[in-house]
Amino acid sequence: MASKEIKLNSHQLRSSNQLIAKVQQRKVKRNPIVLVLDNVLDTYNIGSFFRLADAIGAEKIYLCGPVVTPPNIKIHRASIGTWKWVPWEHFPKTDDCLKQLKKDGYHIVACEQKPGSIIYHKAKYKFPLAIVAGSESDGVGESTLKLCDQIIEIPMYGINVSLNVLVATSVICYNILCHHYTSETER
Repeated sequence: MASKEIKLNSHQLRSSNQLIAKVQQRKVKRNPIVLVLDNVLDTYNIGSFFRLADAIGAEKIYLCGPVVTPPNIKIHRASIGTWKWVPWEHFPKTDDCLKQLKKDGYHIVACEQKPGSIIYHKAKYKFPLAIVAGSESDGVGESTLKLCDQIIEIPMYGINVSLNVLVATSVICYNILCHHYTSETER
């Protein structure tokens, strides 16, 4: 018998028990995507990435570098408790995380403005997919970019050169999932 789909509102998520959530999170349907945060330092951004990971049904979120990890009150508030429901892991170095993901067969994509980067909606994505998001002030590190299979970017039409790291990753994730599910239904 198929398990009942779990849906919780913000009050239920905030007050959910961490141990029960860890057991129940295995029942949540996941997409073949992981998020890799490369030295994302703002705890509210980290918490919001947990909300994004939950929203897209990501398999896991990797927090890399000298960053704050759950449990943390700011992460809890920004994530509305989704940090308890999304599998996560900390790596001291992003490069070590990406090397492990490569061994596990992940296609690794970073969002960064670089010569030769591909506009995000024209890129070809392969699953399982790891999406690397860089730090708020420095972007994705050079050594990390060398481990990526593809570098994509979002064009900027105003005077600002970039979007907030969470906003940019959200745009990319939903574009990927939209095309992924559109392609599946066309088969």
